[in-house]
Amino acid sequence: MSARAPAQPKGLRRLERWIVGIAFGLIAFVLERVVMRSVRRDGKEPKVAEPEARTITSRGGDVDVG
Repeated sequence: MSARAPAQPKGLRRLERWIVGIAFGLIAFVLERVVMRSVRRDGKEPKVAEPEARTITSRGGDVDVG
């Protein structure tokens, strides 16, 4: 017995493989961009806004935020 090569996909199957290939390529491209952005950002200190200092004064049942 001789081994036969699988038949080439035809028609809709070929189109489906082409579309799936493009979709996977796009997903890989987007994921790579996200990872590279994250790697670049980790090299720098994150910019964190300092919270505003507030004084809270309470007298009896009254509370004053200043």
